[in-house]
Amino acid sequence: MSIPKDPFILMSYINTQLRDNYDSLESLCSALDLDRASLEKTLASVDLHYNSSTNQFK
Repeated sequence: MSIPKDPFILMSYINTQLRDNYDSLESLCSALDLDRASLEKTLASVDLHYNSSTNQFK
């Protein structure tokens, strides 16, 4: 599966997936076979960070 490369579009995609389908970032990464560290690094490059209590990047 191909995910968006642009960090802001990626954030929107990931947050939608988290809201609609997954209860945690770990479960999303496992199901979609994504490297969590790489995903977080990409989003951190534009100052977006995962908040486990809200289950979203912001």
